Amino acid sequence: MNETAQTTFSVPSPGELEQLTELHKAMGDYTRMRILWYLMQKDSCVSELAQKMEVTESAISHQLRALRIVRLVQSRKAGKSVIYSLQDEHIRWILEETYAHISER
Repeated sequence: MNETAQTTFSVPSPGELEQLTELHKAMGDYTRMRILWYLMQKDSCVSELAQKMEVTESAISHQLRALRIVRLVQSRKAGKSVIYSLQDEHIRWILEETYAHISER
C-alpha cells in the first residue's frame, strides 16, 4: 500500500461544521447534483438547464437558489439572461474527487 502525504486539519469550529453540513445537504440532492455536473460542462441559464434536464424552469430556479445559498454556484447578468456557473474551481475539484472515489473498484 502506498503512503500518501496527508494534511492535518484541526476539527472545525461548530459554526464551520454547520456550514459543512449545509454544503453536503445541498449536494445530497439528485437534481442539484445533476445541475452541478451540467454546470461543470457549460455555464447555463435556467431555461437551458430546464430543457436539458426535462424539468420546469421553476424547479430549476428553486434548486439553483439552494445551491447559491451555500455558495456552490454563482450568477451573472448577460443582457436579459442570468447565467449560472460553479462558484469556483474548488467545486469542480470536489465533484471530480468524489466521483473518482465512487468509481474505485
